[in-house]
Amino acid sequence: MWFANFFIASSMTMILPFISLYIESLGNFTESYVQTWSGLIFGVTFVTAFIFSPIWGKIGDKYGRKNILIISATGLGLSVLLMGFATSVFQLFMLRFFMGIFTGFIPMSQAFISTQTPKKTAGKVLGTLQTASVTGTLMGPLFGGVIADNIGYGATFQLVSISIFLSAFIVKFGIKELQLKVSDVKDRRSYSSKEVIQHIIGHPVLLIVMLTSTLVQVAHFSIQPILSLYVIEINGPENIAFYSGLTFSVAGLGSLFLARYWGKLGDKYGHTKILISLLLLAGIAYFPGAFVTNIYQLIFLRFILGIAIGGIVPTRIAYIRLEAPLSMQGEVLGYNTSLRFLGNMIGPALGGLLAASYGMASIFFVTSSLLIMTGILMLITWVKHESEDGSFAFFKH
Repeated sequence: MWFANFFIASSMTMILPFISLYIESLGNFTESYVQTWSGLIFGVTFVTAFIFSPIWGKIGDKYGRKNILIISATGLGLSVLLMGFATSVFQLFMLRFFMGIFTGFIPMSQAFISTQTPKKTAGKVLGTLQTASVTGTLMGPLFGGVIADNIGYGATFQLVSISIFLSAFIVKFGIKELQLKVSDVKDRRSYSSKEVIQHIIGHPVLLIVMLTSTLVQVAHFSIQPILSLYVIEINGPENIAFYSGLTFSVAGLGSLFLARYWGKLGDKYGHTKILISLLLLAGIAYFPGAFVTNIYQLIFLRFILGIAIGGIVPTRIAYIRLEAPLSMQGEVLGYNTSLRFLGNMIGPALGGLLAASYGMASIFFVTSSLLIMTGILMLITWVKHESEDGSFAFFKH
């Protein structure tokens, strides 16, 4: 599953650097037309993914997650393959729309591994799995740019689709889905969508943990679209491609180093405690970004941010593994994925609006405040509902 996630993550990010260039190659368009459609084509995938993630999760709970993973990888591969043959911007838009239906491969694989793993080691295992998508995300844009320069945009889409189909092949022939024996009646029975939502709302810490999915993505994506502009502002236009790429990638590098370690700490001390600590760390790391005076300060802060955000994903999923009955976990994780995609949509819009209205520094202030307030809210909720003695005694286990 590690290799399947690596191929999916690298393939999906290979095509991102040159989507706007591919649009330009489809006709004689104005700059504003290309910018507008680049945003629409990038964002429409998240809209359909937001809608379909819980549906796939529910189907996975009922019929098995391995089959859903194969369908997802096949749908993604077909979408990307056909993008290489697109002759108009509208065709590309519709194919990205179609691709969103199948975009939940990595979250579904996390749900799959989560349910196939003993609860006491779920954090460590999910942290290890997280390194696959982070590694793929780091390497994908680099490979995508090199390949596109040598064989052209259309051929790159067709080539990338092969590695996505390879992921479907790996899941089909390399992975066995164990039918788990469960003794708890809550893990055996079927749940309606209404009951699943009631379960989430009835567990306040679980609800806050899932809401962090949106807030973390808002934080991560608020600065992404205009990060290169901020790099120019503090470092000038010299070697802008190199420094922008380095500033983007170093956050992923931080995630890669410690994702497994955070999951392991969550297994030992409790995933909620680690999640609270990481939210506060991410908020603190974001704030000084508004005051940096050279590029290396920004790179260092992005690395610290990556260390924090890289641990949030596996600890969050491991917590859901503990708190949701087995037969509804896929749907709960589907809602969690939808909330992530919601953050992907809100983040860039919020960042652009803040930068245009109040300057780039405001993005760092608002995002930092959001993360710290979420951490404090989760801490209060944890003390009220999960702390054994209602105190802030944090690292007892």
